[in-house]
Amino acid sequence: MGRYVIRRLLQMIPVFFGTTLLIFLMVNVMGDPIAGLCGDRQCDPATAAQLRSEFGLDKPVWQQYLTYMGNLFTGDFGTAFNGQKVTELMATAFPITIRLTIVAIVFEIVIGISLGVVTGLRRGRPVDTTVLILTLVVIAIPTFVTGLLLQLLLGVKWGIIKPSVSSDPTFDELLVPGLVLASVSLAYVTRLTRTSIAENARADYVRTAVAKGLPRRRVVVRHLLRNSLIPVVTFIGTDVGALMGGAIVTERIFNIHGVGYQLYQGILRQNSQTVVGFVTILVLVFLAANLIVDLLYAVLDPRIRYA
Repeated sequence: MGRYVIRRLLQMIPVFFGTTLLIFLMVNVMGDPIAGLCGDRQCDPATAAQLRSEFGLDKPVWQQYLTYMGNLFTGDFGTAFNGQKVTELMATAFPITIRLTIVAIVFEIVIGISLGVVTGLRRGRPVDTTVLILTLVVIAIPTFVTGLLLQLLLGVKWGIIKPSVSSDPTFDELLVPGLVLASVSLAYVTRLTRTSIAENARADYVRTAVAKGLPRRRVVVRHLLRNSLIPVVTFIGTDVGALMGGAIVTERIFNIHGVGYQLYQGILRQNSQTVVGFVTILVLVFLAANLIVDLLYAVLDPRIRYA
C-alpha cells in the first residue's frame, strides 16, 4: 500500500504541472487585463506600460509561468489587480465553500444512497418508478432555476430562510444552498446506487449469504451495499472538486462570497492571478480526492489489493 501511495503521488506531479500550465495559458488568452484597470477609458501608453511591468505582464508567457510556479512553492499566489493578496482572498473564500461542499456531500450520501438502496431493492415497484421520475426531473431542471425557485418560495414568500446568507455563513444557513448545489449530483447518486444494488442483488455471493440464513439487514449492509458502493464512491470523490469549482451559480443566487464568487469576479475583471491561484488549489483538491477514492476501493472490497 505504501509503495502504491508513493507511486500515485509521483504520478500527480506531471498532472499538476500539466494542468496548471494549461490553465495559465487559457487565462492569459482571455484578453488584456490591463484594459479593464483604467475603467471605461483606454489606458495611456505610459500607465499601461507601468502596470504591465508591475504585474509582470511585459514578460513572455513561459517566463510568467515559471515565475508564478516559483512563487507558488513559497506560498505566494500573487497579488490581485486591486492590490489584495490572492492568499487573503483564499483565506476568506475557501472556508465558506468547504462548508457548502460538506453540506452538499452529506445530502448526496444520506439522501442519494438511501433512496438508491430502497429503489434498488424494490426495482420495478411504484416507489422505484416514482423516484426515477423525480430524479429525472431534477436532472432536467437547471440549477439556477432550482435555486431561484427555492429562494423565492422559502426566502421571500414563506420567510423560512433568509434570501441571502451572511458574510460568514454557518452550516444551518447553507442547508438550502447546499441542497441546490447537490441536487443534480444527488439524483445521479440515487440512480447509480439503484443500478448497482439491483445488479449485485442477483450475484452469487448474495444468494449464498441468504442461503446461510444471515439476517436481511446484514446481507444488505455488510455484503450487498459494501460491494455496490464502489462506483458511487468514484462519482462522489470526483464530484468534490466539481462542487467546489462549480458553485458559481449557487453562490451568486444566495450571495455567498466563496470560491465560485471569487472565480466569477476574477474572470469578469480578467484578473489572471486570482483565477489561476484559485484553480490551482482546485486541481490539488481533485488530485487528493482521486487518491482517497482509490484507497477506499480496498476498504470496500477486500479482494482489491495494491502492490
